[in-house]
Amino acid sequence: MPPLIRYIILRLATGFAIGCACALALIVGPLKDYPMPAGGLAAWLMIYGIASTFALGFLATALAMDGED
Repeated sequence: MPPLIRYIILRLATGFAIGCACALALIVGPLKDYPMPAGGLAAWLMIYGIASTFALGFLATALAMDGED
């Protein structure tokens, strides 16, 4: 696998995992004012929505930070 593809997949997967952890913390955490999803599909869509945003943010930040080396 080319190094660039490996770099992108690793950074996206790491950001997605961080986003999943944050979304699960929102769902099972003690937040009373946050609108919690009612069903299973709604919970998975919320997790995916947050995790995909984290994944792209993590990739963009990694590209910007690695460019300074």
